[in-house]
Amino acid sequence: MVDRAREPLVLDAMLGKLATYLRMCGYDTAYALDRDAEADAALLALVETEGRRLVTRDEGLARKVPDAILLTERDVPDQLRELAAAGFDLELSDEPVHCGTCNAPVERVDRTEPTPEYAPDPDEVAIWRCRDCGQHFWRGSHWDDVAETLADL
Repeated sequence: MVDRAREPLVLDAMLGKLATYLRMCGYDTAYALDRDAEADAALLALVETEGRRLVTRDEGLARKVPDAILLTERDVPDQLRELAAAGFDLELSDEPVHCGTCNAPVERVDRTEPTPEYAPDPDEVAIWRCRDCGQHFWRGSHWDDVAETLADL
């Protein structure tokens, strides 16, 4: 049996903050505004061509996709509760898999590689870099905030 909650996702334009949380939990999460897919037809095309499960706040759009997940809440913690109730595993990945900004794969930065000034010392903290946008990630205060939000679900 296929674990429906681990399928690649596509989120509508109203769910941008939620996309970041899902990416941090290891979900392959396309976001409408990142993919120039604001129109319903464009979102439906992503569902069809990429085999993504639709997550939306739009009732009309949700009716067009048999296994769509319709969220009713506006606040991210409440949306996360709705997803947890729908069977989603909402725990932070041990290591980042997807860029929180663009959803591309991330790779661990070697300690000898240069990092941006804003990043911690790679000798002291594990750092990952997005293969597409170049964003650097590490387990810092944002990671802790997301972990706290998820723990409160």
